[in-house]
Amino acid sequence: QMQLVESGGGLVQPGGSLRLSCAASGSFFSYYVMGWYRQAPGKQRELVAEITSGGSTNYADSAKGRFTISRDNAKNTVYLQMNNLKPEDTAVYYCNAYRAMDYWGKGTLVTVSS
Repeated sequence: QMQLVESGGGLVQPGGSLRLSCAASGSFFSYYVMGWYRQAPGKQRELVAEITSGGSTNYADSAKGRFTISRDNAKNTVYLQMNNLKPEDTAVYYCNAYRAMDYWGKGTLVTVSS
């Protein structure tokens, strides 16, 4: 069983930055593929970035060059550094852990607006 708690969301102006954190409780965190997804109003949930147990990363085209995913296995935490935020990045951001099955956090709202 894995429980995930996101934090770090909020209101930011276009061009600004935010750092999301996801604290995981459960065993064998380092074995999980960890990901960040987002869901904007009226849209489907989509992958933003993911990081494997070995540290390999994968990004959505919309995130490449602006977002960075990282993990600290000693702290059971995964991060998403988001720079140069745009209004279209406004969404609820969800943390995901995958190892044979998916676990989800409750999400944190990111609003990019002037």
